[in-house]
Amino acid sequence: MTVTVPVLPSSTPAIPPYATMLGFTRYVARTGPAKATFVGGLRRQRERRTGFNPHGQLVKALKADVAFRTGGTYLTGVTELVKPRWKPLYEAVSAGALTYLHSLGDPENVSLAQTREALASVGPLAVKINPHFGLRYEDGRREAVRLHFDEEPPTPEAITATLHLMARHMDQILPNADPVLVDLRRGTTHRLDPAAKTGDVERWLAGEAAAFTAMWAATAA
Repeated sequence: MTVTVPVLPSSTPAIPPYATMLGFTRYVARTGPAKATFVGGLRRQRERRTGFNPHGQLVKALKADVAFRTGGTYLTGVTELVKPRWKPLYEAVSAGALTYLHSLGDPENVSLAQTREALASVGPLAVKINPHFGLRYEDGRREAVRLHFDEEPPTPEAITATLHLMARHMDQILPNADPVLVDLRRGTTHRLDPAAKTGDVERWLAGEAAAFTAMWAATAA
């Protein structure tokens, strides 16, 4: 007796929902249909494993100026080192980066501190928390710094999400440090709002993460 077993088509492995802190904070800053479009784009990038960071050399220059106490020498010169297509971007950002560097005060009183990444669970969503660098001041203060490069200033939602997520995992990132978000084009620094209620922020982030996860699944349909 011969039994014929139907051959089922192989299914594509499911890609679990995931976002970097940058991706998640850009998501919460959007409204309406733009949210779903943005999540779909993130999922496609994840599937293709594509992505490029054009700001890497500027971050290195800023860190070098802090580490070697050179007052902006590296930031001033980095624009000439990048490819021509990136020069307008670096010219737009480097002036604000210098403003931020000078706002740190006497270069002798501040140094770099090693930070670590953390993987956060925000509701059902895994979010990678990755500050750009840490700072240690002579008076003992520490800061974990995340840089904002976009043309538009960070929205209140993006600021709240970024600072809260870093603060939530500071024991892993840089113990006893304060989270800081620097709007690099404008050279301005954002810190936690002491009036913000942590429980309210947590509930808001969990709701945003649940919606993100649902949209992520819908783009696979």
